[in-house]
Amino acid sequence: MADLLLIDDDHNLTQLLGDYLSSQGCSTRVAGDGRGGLRALFERPPDLIVLDVTMPNKDGWETLTRIRDVSDVPVIMLTARGDEPDVLRGFSLGADDYVTKPFSFAQLLARIRAVLARAGKADAGEMRLRGGDLEADLTTKRVTRNGELIALTPTEFKLLTALMRRMGEVVSPEELVREVWGPQYADEIGHVRRYVWHLRRKIETDPERPRYIHNDRGFGYRFQA
Repeated sequence: MADLLLIDDDHNLTQLLGDYLSSQGCSTRVAGDGRGGLRALFERPPDLIVLDVTMPNKDGWETLTRIRDVSDVPVIMLTARGDEPDVLRGFSLGADDYVTKPFSFAQLLARIRAVLARAGKADAGEMRLRGGDLEADLTTKRVTRNGELIALTPTEFKLLTALMRRMGEVVSPEELVREVWGPQYADEIGHVRRYVWHLRRKIETDPERPRYIHNDRGFGYRFQA
């Protein structure tokens, strides 16, 4: 049973959503603002956080920043707008996915399951992936460069390892969406471009001249150390 933390000041929404998620086998806790959400996170870390952007006291952006200071728990943002700048801001702060209001509960549940799957355990028998001075440990979900730890979100880790497993091979955005996000995201290949941009900023010494993730224009992305 997944333990979910809902952080949103819309009491009616969280009550209805909490009831629905409970009926689908999830355990849910609710916080009405960012401060309450952070307290709940410290008291008992959840498996995933659903975080609204617009809230009193601490808004979603500030709350997400604080969450990422202390935890790599998966976070899905709820936004009233799906504009590119807002989406990029969420990804840059460490969000794993976003859902634009209004949304169906079934849609959000599908996203929750997909994000939890991406944050799941490594396949048995495969422990580490290496490329140049970059290493991904599939057991601890940690990435290091020259032994120095690089903090990645679960989705960033899944995208990086999907490319590293096929080192030297060009992987299309469509393939990456299916493998990293799941088939329900088939029409959202823009996720790949956004996440590659953020991933490069973390793993590359010079993101403008990448050493690891290369773009073969018109075809896809290739990991080549």
